[in-house]
Amino acid sequence: MPPSVSVLLYSSDAGTRAQVRLAVGRGPASDVPPVAFVECATLPAVLLALDTSRIDACVLDGEAAPAGGSGVCRQIKNEVFRCPPVLLLIGRPQDAWLAGWSHADAVITLPVDPAELAASLAALLRAPR
Repeated sequence: MPPSVSVLLYSSDAGTRAQVRLAVGRGPASDVPPVAFVECATLPAVLLALDTSRIDACVLDGEAAPAGGSGVCRQIKNEVFRCPPVLLLIGRPQDAWLAGWSHADAVITLPVDPAELAASLAALLRAPR
């Protein structure tokens, strides 16, 4: 097992990023290595991180502005070679169709439920790539 996994966390809202970090803690599950977050508040920062860093999974805020996580997800799924799995955070259950459009691997609603977030992120990090 690697010493840590790298999770890209994208949100224009520092409070949302803090919620995700707090919910995940050191790691989402006992059988998953500790998480090292790469935090991004803008689309250019996301693209740079994916280009220059080893990223094992992404957590994208669908409510981010001006570039929403759904659009960012669709873009990276179409443009990044071997794109890591993406967990999309959406504002309302009715927005779940956006996760399909964006090619997200998993979706949960805001505000973050710590148990749901941890379980979803752990499943993405366990999945073979």
